[in-house]
Amino acid sequence: MTEKITELIEKTPLLNDIKNGKEIFWENTSYLPTEQATKETKYSMADIEDAEARLQRFASFIQTAYPETALTGGIIESPLSEISAMQGHLNETLGTKVDGKLWLKRDDLLPISGTIKARGAIYEVLKHAETLALKEGMLKSIEEDYAVFASESFRNFFSGFNITVGTTGNLGISVGTMGRKLGFDVTVHMSVEAKLWKKEYLRNIGVEVIEHDTDFSRAVENGRAASDSDPKSYFVDDEHSEELFFGYTVGGFRMKKQLEEQGVTVDADHPLFVYLPCGIGGSPGGITFGLKQAFGEHVHCFFAEPTKMPSMLVGLMTEKFDEVSVFDFQLGGLTIADGLAVPRTSGLVAKLMRTFFSGGYSIDDDVFKALQTTIYEKESIFLEPAAVAGLIGPYNLMASPEGQTYMNNKNLTAKMGNATHIAWGTGGSMVPEKDRAIFLEESSHFLM
Repeated sequence: MTEKITELIEKTPLLNDIKNGKEIFWENTSYLPTEQATKETKYSMADIEDAEARLQRFASFIQTAYPETALTGGIIESPLSEISAMQGHLNETLGTKVDGKLWLKRDDLLPISGTIKARGAIYEVLKHAETLALKEGMLKSIEEDYAVFASESFRNFFSGFNITVGTTGNLGISVGTMGRKLGFDVTVHMSVEAKLWKKEYLRNIGVEVIEHDTDFSRAVENGRAASDSDPKSYFVDDEHSEELFFGYTVGGFRMKKQLEEQGVTVDADHPLFVYLPCGIGGSPGGITFGLKQAFGEHVHCFFAEPTKMPSMLVGLMTEKFDEVSVFDFQLGGLTIADGLAVPRTSGLVAKLMRTFFSGGYSIDDDVFKALQTTIYEKESIFLEPAAVAGLIGPYNLMASPEGQTYMNNKNLTAKMGNATHIAWGTGGSMVPEKDRAIFLEESSHFLM
């Protein structure tokens, strides 16, 4: 850090609230129109199309390896559910009326690994497998039927290679599940505070889990170093991976077709708001890029983080990106939203999102607990604590002075009755029943 924290706070006083662990709502003043922002980056619609084409090629393999994907033809996608009971309850109890409709993007129901990480992680593992198969002549061309990836000969081939990842949990589950299915040797580096059930799940499918008595960033560094020392090892880099990012973009762009199928209009008079839980930033960043290519100025994306670990907010508000950590603000420590417990954001994603996303907000652990309990009671939907962060987004937008300013600046206030709000539910279906019961019992006295 070249500047002291006090100097950064003087430039951006809202950072003082972050330092004091307060909930905030922040408008990104570096936002640019989508066309201009896209021209200023090396990424484009062509990258999304390339990722989608690769996933289509692998569809026959996925359908063969995972018969439960037959209904979607081997395509990994999740439903979109209207949650009117939750919206009505929050309107009443919070005293803020959110007009339009509130939906939940059910990435907790994604096939294979049941979290948003399935999008980017599985894509990166598949691309690596394709690259190896083409390089070594196992696959003659991309025109072949990729169902061959499910064969014993391919599994034997991949068993000579390793995939390594550093993770808080869900990324490792997705990498481990797909990596092992293909036959790879898989190593996952995790901090000791990662959920025990996630470690047990990985070990049960044959993944080597290495625990580190440190935070997420150090676990990633240790994993990267170990992988770099092995010429047959490939590192899935949550901090710097473009392939992870491209896998996530597909999920955002597919929302265009999904909303059309639901009869939802998105245009200048019918704005779309999407609220995404954010840890290191890869998944919400990739989805935002895909959404912006699909809807341009008509979609507004907000990132949600715990007050104890607002790494993306800190990185963007200071414009220090990955050069600053929440530890620099005397924040950190355990949060119930363990999937978002990342002290430092991805520099790759933060620098890109600087001109694409609309803003962000932070929420207290008690709010995570209350949202988790309430959506289970009102909609019979179980989500991991981190996955509920988007549910409060519309209310923070409507009730905060910063949110009101944002809507006024964008000429949205009179259009909110036509708005569509989507909270991106990032995980929960894989949580074992005993752990679900513990979550709900511990949060039972918290209710919105």
